[in-house]
Amino acid sequence: MPWLVRNGDVLASVETADTRAARRRGLLGRDRVDGVLRLRARSVHTFGMRVPIDVATCIPQGRDGYRVVRVLTMPPRRVSRPAWRARVVLEAEAGSFRRWDVRPGDKLEVR
Repeated sequence: MPWLVRNGDVLASVETADTRAARRRGLLGRDRVDGVLRLRARSVHTFGMRVPIDVATCIPQGRDGYRVVRVLTMPPRRVSRPAWRARVVLEAEAGSFRRWDVRPGDKLEVR
């Protein structure tokens, strides 16, 4: 199982939405989020979501590294604005990125 890591510290397990259907489904229908969902996107929506989520928009840095561009908490029925330079979005349970102290400019890795 891959892990989200910052400066050698493991933050969470990582699930990857690597097919078109998995990206479309995302976290829809879930009552809670275990770990982080990684998907290729520049923006996300929370229509059909049951719970608020944290979203980190990232720029790829190397093979499995990411530079965080923006971190926000999104309630259900919202659309984030696109981050044109970004290619990856990390989604987690609301409050997770604050608890893990993830901020714009942080370098994250998936190992």
